[in-house]
Amino acid sequence: MSIIKQEMPVLFRHQGDWKGTYTVVDSEGKIIDKHESHLTCEFPDGDYSYNQINRYTWADGKHEEHQFPGIYQDKKLIFDTERITGKAWEVDDSTIILSFAYKGIPNAYLYEMINISPCNNHRFRTWHWFKDNRVFKRTLIQEQRMENW
Repeated sequence: MSIIKQEMPVLFRHQGDWKGTYTVVDSEGKIIDKHESHLTCEFPDGDYSYNQINRYTWADGKHEEHQFPGIYQDKKLIFDTERITGKAWEVDDSTIILSFAYKGIPNAYLYEMINISPCNNHRFRTWHWFKDNRVFKRTLIQEQRMENW
């Protein structure tokens, strides 16, 4: 964990629990999905350098939970799970870029920009979804750190 804290300090600032809202819009800006989220970002000891647990809840009562373990390598976080493959890297003192693809969506990939506030209590994230090299939707995420982390 100490090497990540030293070489990826922006990522390390994300440690803890976050509550927020995901709003998905089509290429015209029309809302096509909206749901609440609770994410946990942690740096466990063991096989993985990083683990993220995403919990989603929709207004109709639907729930999902997914885990995204990652491995630290050369100032990047590498993901290869049953759901996604990708990598994340820092670009400045408040921004991380994550490039990833869902294994179940052929010919599609995403770029996510993650910004954390200087006080470390707010995150703002945007996903650009590409298919056949064209944006077909975007996900807008606004989160706040939970107090009990």
